[in-house]
Amino acid sequence: MFRQVTVTLRDSFSPLKVRNFRIYLAGQAISLVGTWLQITAQGWVVWELSNSAAALGFVAMLSTLPILFSGPWAGVWADRLDRRRVLIFTQIASMTLAFALALLLQLNAIRLWHVYVISTLLGLVTALDLPSQQAFLGDLAGLSEVRRAVNLNAIIVQISRMIGPALAGIIIGALGSALAFWLNGVSFVPVIASLMVVRAREARARHDSRASALREFSDGLRALGKHARLQELITMVVLVTFLVFPIVSIMPAFVGEVLHGDAQTLGIILGASGAGALIGSAIIAPLMQAARRVGLALISAAVWMGVWFLVFASSPQLLVAVVSIFLASIAFPVVFATALGLVQVIASPEMRARQLSLFVTVSFGTQPIASLLAGLSAQLLTTAVAIQLNGALLIVGATLLAARTGFRKWQVAPAQNDR
Repeated sequence: MFRQVTVTLRDSFSPLKVRNFRIYLAGQAISLVGTWLQITAQGWVVWELSNSAAALGFVAMLSTLPILFSGPWAGVWADRLDRRRVLIFTQIASMTLAFALALLLQLNAIRLWHVYVISTLLGLVTALDLPSQQAFLGDLAGLSEVRRAVNLNAIIVQISRMIGPALAGIIIGALGSALAFWLNGVSFVPVIASLMVVRAREARARHDSRASALREFSDGLRALGKHARLQELITMVVLVTFLVFPIVSIMPAFVGEVLHGDAQTLGIILGASGAGALIGSAIIAPLMQAARRVGLALISAAVWMGVWFLVFASSPQLLVAVVSIFLASIAFPVVFATALGLVQVIASPEMRARQLSLFVTVSFGTQPIASLLAGLSAQLLTTAVAIQLNGALLIVGATLLAARTGFRKWQVAPAQNDR
């Protein structure tokens, strides 16, 4: 048993044998630390400007709302265009927006509406970036390694979640918020450089030049409608993203109201969340890929998160908050990376970006509503009650999915047999 676990964990790093994937992942690692610097700093800036949980939810809504409306079309274009060039464009655009926020803060000219506008623009960029980036992982590593490649990317995301917020707390406390945005802008340089160096085998969609994007999007929807397990995977991810992601957006309010902390306290909480997610990505998710009853495992992970969010919101003690958010966060990347990897395997190569775009649209695209509701419920019911409510709903939703026998008993070939 121990040997099998050791082999599974060792094999989970096999995509790193691909040179182009290694180069891209190295650039991505640096850039993602900068991204979490900005996420943490932006939340704190909004809280200082407004002292409103509703404003925090509104900013989070604006940053994801474009995904809901433009995500499907972004997937069509990600299938048509050179994804490497698309990603170079999105990274340059994100870098420009980070520098714009940094400059406004540096000049002490920042207003809440500036954050609203820039968050919306960043959401438009993200709508194109997400499906392109996820499909590009398969282009670099190959479909035989795509599930492991997705998980390695998730590990990098979680490492950045651990380092970025903690670093942001130190930087904001000592040197101010502007530096966090400047550093995020600079962090895009390595990933842009890596994209200019790497080469990938991209499966492009064969499309009639007369065919509309709407028709190609409809083709993707029809393919989704024929696959029950794919629908259930998307439902599971919608449930988790709808109820878990908004908790991060109102975390500054929780730190201020319940823990009576400052930016460094926020960094500690988000850093603990990142540490838990790193454990989930590096250890639990690879073992999940070797499991056969994947539906039951995903349901169990969602219930686990719900329970620990209830604990997290029920105590004003920093130690309890750190431990419970750490334990809750272990399961999130397990659900997301497992589902995302399976979508890549299930989808046909020429429609992969469209299927991923649908996945992104219905999961991340629900965040605008979720973030707004979380902010409003935190404003009306207190932040602690809002988080408790989300934890309870997560448990109820996972239990309802468990009633679907096909999903609960779904068995897939372990990742090590994908080749």
